[in-house]
Amino acid sequence: MSNLFAIAYPDVATAQTVRDELVGLQRQQLIDLEDIVVVERREDGKIKLHQAVSNTGMGAASGALWGGVIGLLFFMPFLGAAVGGATGAAVGASTDTGVDDNFMRQVGQKMTPGGAAVFALVRSATQDKVVPAVAQFGGKLIQTSLSHEEEEHLREIAKAANPASTL
Repeated sequence: MSNLFAIAYPDVATAQTVRDELVGLQRQQLIDLEDIVVVERREDGKIKLHQAVSNTGMGAASGALWGGVIGLLFFMPFLGAAVGGATGAAVGASTDTGVDDNFMRQVGQKMTPGGAAVFALVRSATQDKVVPAVAQFGGKLIQTSLSHEEEEHLREIAKAANPASTL
């Protein structure tokens, strides 16, 4: 089962740096992320989601591939690829995986304008390596799916790694 973590930062640049740090830790096999998104509340109050993976692009690519293969059967590979790509893009755009977009927008409405948050859906992590790497950027833990005791333990580890952190 995955756990959700939402950490607020004063600006989008810091949130994106934390996202990049977590992605780097995933490459090192220290964390297994199901999804990671930066949610930005712009100065005008609008919410912008910076998704790590584009379902639209992936759907278009796989649709074009399969459309081209099927088009080969009917001697129209380019038409098949075009139709498959358009269909795949439409299906990909309507598919929501990972953290629910509406939930992230609701939490984003509570942030201060100009602020941002990192939403990470974590399957597993090496706590003693991941928490200090994230705690160095500060931030405030605004949402988790952990129990109260586990959340307090996480805060203690973060405080030990960076006394200035409010994680």
